[in-house]
Amino acid sequence: MQNASPKPDCVYQLEQIKARLLLRAGLISSIRQYFDASGFTEVETPVRIKAPAPEEFIEAPQSGEMFLRASPELQMKLMLAAGFEKIYQIGACFREGEFGRKHRPEFTMLEWYHSGANYNDLLDFTAGMLRHLAMFAAGSSSFSYQGQVIDFAAEPEIITVREAFLRFAGVTPEAAMDADQFDELMVTKIEPRLGQGHPTFLKDYPASRSALARLKRDDHTVAERWELYLSGVEIANAYSELIDPAEQEARFKEAASARMRGGCRPYPPPVEFLQAINAGMPESSGCALGIDRLIMIFTDADDIAQVKMPLA
Repeated sequence: MQNASPKPDCVYQLEQIKARLLLRAGLISSIRQYFDASGFTEVETPVRIKAPAPEEFIEAPQSGEMFLRASPELQMKLMLAAGFEKIYQIGACFREGEFGRKHRPEFTMLEWYHSGANYNDLLDFTAGMLRHLAMFAAGSSSFSYQGQVIDFAAEPEIITVREAFLRFAGVTPEAAMDADQFDELMVTKIEPRLGQGHPTFLKDYPASRSALARLKRDDHTVAERWELYLSGVEIANAYSELIDPAEQEARFKEAASARMRGGCRPYPPPVEFLQAINAGMPESSGCALGIDRLIMIFTDADDIAQVKMPLA
């Protein structure tokens, strides 16, 4: 009898994480059930795009004369301009130079948009989705991740960026930015304290950290933006969408200049998106959620490699 050839490493690795991959499939199916039951339409936008949003710290890989998307954001907003009201998408996204325990250059994103909703509406919707997924994964609203229990039935903690900096770092966000320590303090002092025992929504980011978010109508120093944390891990980023064409174009120009100063490759302007926002975009909100990180939480994995198929 001929001896079988040894298994390649990727097959052995798949055997080790098979249970997690099966639960991953079930959780993604459960996500679809939640969105479908809430009246959302699943959509699919191109993976290769003409022009990414010019974000300062995100580098979309080149693909010939086009780019692999870092997010489907601009393409999904074109659908909002076309009259789609509640849409979601689950698919691959790509970012250069991101590799670590919670990062991969290729990752899976859940992104959704709701015309007529604001960022607080999305917060409530997301908290409900987490409870739905906990019941699927564990049959209970409480779930243990890395030895710590997260109670998804509990009221989520909602804390502003200002409150978090004062409570955990002892400084204001403005002082942190003046000292060029905002990101450092977020990573070392604040993020590890968020999402402990219950989901935490960190909201109302400084206007300079507003990304494509709308500024609050009654306080233009902050943006209508929140991020979701579970056990110190950032899971999602959401905001009320900026729909003012002049402000949008000014932010794109500012971000493009920052990219140039940082030595990043230049992007062509997102012409179709700018044309759509000039023609009129509905008030809406959107959220981007890292599927792989969420699967890490619900499969008690401490590394993203334990919830994704290895490269073969």
